[in-house]
Amino acid sequence: MAITAAEIETLIRKAFPEANILVQGDDGQHFAAEVVDESFRGKNRVQQQRAVNAALKTEIDSGKLHALALSTRAPE
Repeated sequence: MAITAAEIETLIRKAFPEANILVQGDDGQHFAAEVVDESFRGKNRVQQQRAVNAALKTEIDSGKLHALALSTRAPE
């Protein structure tokens, strides 16, 4: 039932196809992701992170994705 960093990246990429995405974590439960996407411009951090969490909702709700530390921003 564990999820991999690659699977998380694939799910985020479906919602943010042009984003720069880095997902780290290899224990199957705890991950960190950095998502840099132009669609975040003008949005606050909460709005940005809600958008990423929405892309991962099924995995979060099912418990497949236990912990994800998110860092989001628009490109500089």
